[in-house]
Amino acid sequence: MKTLTIPEKNALKFLQKDLPIIDRPFTQIADACGLTTIQLFELLKELSAEGILRKFGAILRHQKAGYHKNALVVWSVPPDAIEEAGQAFSSLSFITHCYERCPAFQNKYNLFTMLHTQNDGIGSLIDTMSQQISCNDYLVLESLQEYKKTSPEYF
Repeated sequence: MKTLTIPEKNALKFLQKDLPIIDRPFTQIADACGLTTIQLFELLKELSAEGILRKFGAILRHQKAGYHKNALVVWSVPPDAIEEAGQAFSSLSFITHCYERCPAFQNKYNLFTMLHTQNDGIGSLIDTMSQQISCNDYLVLESLQEYKKTSPEYF
């Protein structure tokens, strides 16, 4: 790995925080650090290619966005139906995460879905999902309190 310059380190410090809600946040960050936007994106590509930067993503604070109920629903889906079930669930507007878990939780729950709603209708949403894939074997893990929504900071 190359040695990071001071402007590059400063840019990474900015990127560990919330991005400003403006048209071109990366341009603003690059400008503030003495880089061009192209240089900033090249740095991120390089760090990603080297495996240093694993992901860059948004964290939705769902309660502030008006979603007051959420639940993790884990499903026991036959292996030959998991792809189809995953496709069906991931197309639903109230599902934010849908992934296969290997090994399966409790040796049977292999498809995980996270759903969010602005009302108390979680049960009816789960009923719809269950009917959609013809599966009645699931667990509902409802979120009661949010404890942490931050990422580690390195700079």
